Amino acid sequence: MILSDKRILAEIEKGTIIIEPFRRECLGTNSYDVHLGKYLATYKDRVLDAKIHNEIIHFEIPKSGFMLEPNTLYLGVTLEYTETHKHVPFLEGKSSTGRLGIDIHATAGKGDVGFCNTWTLEISVAQPVRVYAGMPIGQLIYFVVEGDVQTMYHTKGNAKYNRKTTKPVESMMWKNEF
Repeated sequence: MILSDKRILAEIEKGTIIIEPFRRECLGTNSYDVHLGKYLATYKDRVLDAKIHNEIIHFEIPKSGFMLEPNTLYLGVTLEYTETHKHVPFLEGKSSTGRLGIDIHATAGKGDVGFCNTWTLEISVAQPVRVYAGMPIGQLIYFVVEGDVQTMYHTKGNAKYNRKTTKPVESMMWKNEF
């Protein structure tokens, strides 16, 4: 079951969903619009290796915008910091974003109960497109969880994306044993 606008507001009142900054006009019928933060990143090396720490280079989006190019993976970040303590958050692209040929996540659209952070975006484009800090980039949808959660994400000792940040975070795949 997806939460409606009224239910999202009720959960914000209870403190089970936190969105900072929260702007009422960003609340849709059953979603909340999130915006592109001011930082992007690209990987330092063109060839990546899943077993090693692939470093990224952060940069700030200029006021005049930044031209995204095809065949490059950009890591972005949401302007909004969120916490979700009783629901499963899903981050999806907005139709207006998709119609510009912008994909905002390669695979990681689902958050965990207890995720408390900004969202790193895995951005790719079909053709060159200029983006701007603060532009609408996606929407959060909240699903009800059946049953009690044993271990919330923010309390897991092995959670790789728990460090609060305003910048995109690179893959931590290298921390896994395989």
